[in-house]
Amino acid sequence: MQKTDALLSRFLDGLTALNPVAVWAHGSLAGGDYQEGRSDLDLIAVLPDPVNLRTVRRVIKLHRAQRAEPLADKLHCSYLTPDTWRDADRSHLTWAHHHVMRRPVTPVTRRELHAFGRVLHGEHPTRLLPGVPDRELDRFVVRDQRDFWRPAVDQARLWRQDIWVDLGLLTYARATATLRDTDLISKREALELLPGLGAPVEVVDDIRSRRYADPAPPTKEWTKRRGELTRAYLGPAIDGLVRTYG
Repeated sequence: MQKTDALLSRFLDGLTALNPVAVWAHGSLAGGDYQEGRSDLDLIAVLPDPVNLRTVRRVIKLHRAQRAEPLADKLHCSYLTPDTWRDADRSHLTWAHHHVMRRPVTPVTRRELHAFGRVLHGEHPTRLLPGVPDRELDRFVVRDQRDFWRPAVDQARLWRQDIWVDLGLLTYARATATLRDTDLISKREALELLPGLGAPVEVVDDIRSRRYADPAPPTKEWTKRRGELTRAYLGPAIDGLVRTYG
């Protein structure tokens, strides 16, 4: 964790110029399944004033200043403000994947922040963010599976990429746990759950190996077959989940 801690320290130092009310970690970094060099560093910064063009420029400058640091490409941060932080559907200024964008801080992220958010600076999430009722969380999870992941299953080219295989299966397992038991589970726990949900074991083992070990690069044949297995499983699995909980 030495590289992670060093990057976070430098980032927080740079962020002080924006006078953040709070800075929080969520995802694997907060939930106990963080793998340095493989996991993203998912952050939320709460700023005291509305975002304007000057703020956007300062955020871009801040993140670009980290580019030479190890793991900097893994650091993603969304910026909330008092006039926007209560709205789970609103898109917020975000730095991710080397550029600025706008995206929402979802009900899943908000529930994570309440349940096990890691405070890096300032107020605790429960002091600022409203809680997420179970029904709101469930509706979001079903909508995400139905409207984002299910159409993506039909795009074969996506599933030759590690990230789609990994997130597709892990998100489905986590969605199932949330809808069935109102649980937020880690990626490690999702991997343990997937075989019992009927997921192809060889694909689950592939994900586990790439997340927790150092396997040899996959062959083109396996990459193609892995994508086909994942799509053949996920399509009917998501359809069944939506029928049951939608």
